Amino acid sequence: MNSTETPRNYLFALTDAGGTVPPEIGVARRLADRGHRVRVLAEASMEDQVLRAGAQFLSWHGGVTGELRDWGRQSPLSIARGTVDHMIAGPARNQARDTTQALCSVPAEQVVTSFFALGAMIAAEARQIPFDVLMPNVYALQAKGMPPMGTGMKPARGALGLLRDRLVGAATAHMIDRYALERINALRLDYELAPIATTWEQVRRARRQLILTSEAFDFPAELPDSARDVGPILDDPVWASDKPWTPPAGDAPLVLVAMSSTFQNQAACLQRVADALGTLPVRGLVTVGPAIAPEAIRAPANVSVMASAPHREVLSQARLVVTHGGHGTVIKALAAGLPLVILHHGRDQADNAVRVTERGAGAAVSRRASAATIAKAITAILGTPEYRQAAEQLGGVVAQDAANNTLLTELED
Repeated sequence: MNSTETPRNYLFALTDAGGTVPPEIGVARRLADRGHRVRVLAEASMEDQVLRAGAQFLSWHGGVTGELRDWGRQSPLSIARGTVDHMIAGPARNQARDTTQALCSVPAEQVVTSFFALGAMIAAEARQIPFDVLMPNVYALQAKGMPPMGTGMKPARGALGLLRDRLVGAATAHMIDRYALERINALRLDYELAPIATTWEQVRRARRQLILTSEAFDFPAELPDSARDVGPILDDPVWASDKPWTPPAGDAPLVLVAMSSTFQNQAACLQRVADALGTLPVRGLVTVGPAIAPEAIRAPANVSVMASAPHREVLSQARLVVTHGGHGTVIKALAAGLPLVILHHGRDQADNAVRVTERGAGAAVSRRASAATIAKAITAILGTPEYRQAAEQLGGVVAQDAANNTLLTELED
């Protein structure tokens, strides 16, 4: 924004999905830094981060999401139903009410929402206010050439591959519609809006779908005109960005272990990773995040366990990252030119893993793998220069996309 432009009023409607919070708050921060008036409807867990971003915090009243316990569900239908109840249709009515009240209190020229905040989208649409949807990961909706989200599939090849994508994509969308569509359409009716044919049509009604990743990281696909690859946001979480950190003693290769800012039943996996590092000539730094107590992990002599550390600083000294595969950790590791070992647990993590392995920038290992298997993967990555070279090549583009982020251009358009 230049000095001749009038600051705008933006209303953000955000949900706490763990790793999505830092990039989404980062979007609000960038607008506030440009002089815009930014209010953020969010959960109490995000209040400090919102305020430190220079925005006004507004609390959801009953429309909170809290912890998604998808790690305890086994079948795809159970996961779909739990996700709908917890993240999509369950909080939508309260989201719509709170968003409407916020817009009545202080009008906004634009609404910016999390991907799952469908209630906020409905409220904005009902008041004929443009809304943009943030996607702080790879493209999440069905598109020609894009493997279905959540499957960890490689890109389709030939007619049979495209048929695979259509069938699997339709099946996964149907599972969401089975539990969400009727409830979303009932809410739309209450706001005098016409029904939609699929749940994700609500997202497609956005003025912009803002994809907060590097186009080079995602697989190529035919995206809709409203979808924009605007580059990744590499901000650390507030709870980690200002923590003091001292590298483990010695000069052996430093391996960073980072496994989720939310609980995904990952303690046993973290312990096996720590045990694996204990058998290798490396220095290990395990950051457990706010979901697990550091003392829950038994640390070998060459491994330090901390609640958090400023990843930007750690990555500048590390040689390898071991992670669950969340988009934020993966994209920051690549931007630092570091290869990865990924033990994906669910959600979008298998999708991120396959994008790394297809580019030769790391390896995927089962989250149930033994310490010996994990140690073998770490040794292979550290001992094979091609992994580092591939990570540096891909990461160079990722870092450039982060530096040349077109996010503000799209939001201020």
